[in-house]
Amino acid sequence: MTRIYAVIYISVLITIIPAYSQSDIPGQWLTYFEKSNYLETPRYEETMDYFKRLSNSTDHADMFSFGVSPQGRDLYCVAVSKDESFEPVDLSKRTKPVILIINGIHSGEIGGKDASMLLLREILITKEKEYILDNVDIVVVPIFSVDGHERFGPYNRINQNGPEEMGWRTTAQNLNLNRDWMKADAPEMQAMLKLITRWTPDYIIDTHSTNGADYQYTITYILETHENIYSETAAWLRDDFIPYMEEYIEESGYLVFPYVSMRQWFAGIESGITRGASTPRFSSGYAAVQNRPGITVETHMLKPYKDRVFSTKVMIESILEYAHAHPSTLLELSRNADRMSIEKYHTNKKPLPLRFELTDRYRKKTFKGIESVREMSDLANTEILRYTGKPVDKEVRFYDDVIVTDSVTAPSLYLIPEEWSVIVDRMRLHGIKVDTLKEETPYNATGYRFTDVEYASNSFEGRQQVNVAYETYRETVTMPAGTFVVPTDQRTIRVITHLLEPKSPDSFLRWGFFNTIFERKEYFELYVMEPIAREMIRKNPGLRDEFEQWLEENPDVRENPYQRMYFFYQRSPYYDEQFNVYPVMRVE
Repeated sequence: MTRIYAVIYISVLITIIPAYSQSDIPGQWLTYFEKSNYLETPRYEETMDYFKRLSNSTDHADMFSFGVSPQGRDLYCVAVSKDESFEPVDLSKRTKPVILIINGIHSGEIGGKDASMLLLREILITKEKEYILDNVDIVVVPIFSVDGHERFGPYNRINQNGPEEMGWRTTAQNLNLNRDWMKADAPEMQAMLKLITRWTPDYIIDTHSTNGADYQYTITYILETHENIYSETAAWLRDDFIPYMEEYIEESGYLVFPYVSMRQWFAGIESGITRGASTPRFSSGYAAVQNRPGITVETHMLKPYKDRVFSTKVMIESILEYAHAHPSTLLELSRNADRMSIEKYHTNKKPLPLRFELTDRYRKKTFKGIESVREMSDLANTEILRYTGKPVDKEVRFYDDVIVTDSVTAPSLYLIPEEWSVIVDRMRLHGIKVDTLKEETPYNATGYRFTDVEYASNSFEGRQQVNVAYETYRETVTMPAGTFVVPTDQRTIRVITHLLEPKSPDSFLRWGFFNTIFERKEYFELYVMEPIAREMIRKNPGLRDEFEQWLEENPDVRENPYQRMYFFYQRSPYYDEQFNVYPVMRVE
């Protein structure tokens, strides 16, 4: 794999030489990556040994475990602070922004781990970047998917040019952690959410390598700048941070561009390129609903591993350098985003966006691509897109106009019955505050009753997703002691609403947490139901007319005796009143 792509790129890629010589680095601090001539990445034990040695060499770092994987490996984290205080500081008292760097969420895409070794060495050992700690605290997760990392081999990433061996995309339980941010099924993700809740970082960095098309850019990025993030943060990213970051990276010798997809894959860039809004199952979308900027770093899979590591290091540096130069900017963005989210969506009851779509509007942008041709393949029996390796700069249609297609007004609070504590446990992982009723309490509440329940045909991330239509109803309910109460006047209001509103794409309901409410558990026999139906008509003659009209509107059930009797069963006192009814209620 490595040799094939080395041939393709030999004439069009220039490997960026790091700004130092290995001879300048004390031998014990050379990384496995460097000693392998930039071709390999270390295993879990060697990785953690290096970070432990970094931590033990200084009073400015502390390495600790924040969880354990299903296969029994520690999830490690390194906190770096000039103040030698490694306990999180509340945002209201914080004087330095906290930057969280997560590597190896897909542990085959592992360049961020090696980049973090180099970067922390420059901060803690050689000290040329020690000044960053004057104004910034850093939290580094060397490897997030540690079990996936140790499913090590040369054939784990068919589309990727090195390292020579790498980890696997998913966890030992075959869960993709970068689809798990909201539902939090994986033990690793549950540990990560606890870490984030403790530290409430002001910027989250998630390092990856791409799949997809070929192009000249060494590194790309995903940043949320649409209505799924606090508006002031979006404006800061668009107008201030992104231009700064791109200039910093390009001055370091790397081509950078937003992470995009082809509008029509087999048509290549001629069909246009697209950039939309991420849902919160992804890291950048999750950071957004937590009121924080979160960047997904995507180095290009076909570039040499050396370039991917060093370009990742440069992108992380750009964020740290900005935070060092403007610490108050990040802190104020965090504080304002938390405060204004409560004011906008809880106090002023503005619609909270849940779903987004790209429009057909576009702008022209120059894209540095790689020439492609389509050739007929007798094996695939179709045309195959092939890249020639020749750089081409082309003006293309760039589709990045995103609109809100669905939203909801957040209630004052949600009510969750005691028996659904499983979702409350997950909510608390996200930093959501949940109260419990001490005595029974009446509420004027709004509920959802579902119709047109449709399960996905396949399991996705270990769950059977469900699509529903619904109608709302209002009633006065008396909730017993033990009922969970989730007020929305808290900084996590976006997370709360996305989890509990059924139409949210990453709600608990969509992810299948409530699938049992769609299952009927009691049935009738025809010979029992038929005389009951006659008695119902005798007491309510208008029911016969309603029945005939229903048959006329649904001719497919006319010859189905069970469906005919089911009409009456649904209207009888024997029918399950909780069937297809959402147990979570809203109090406006």
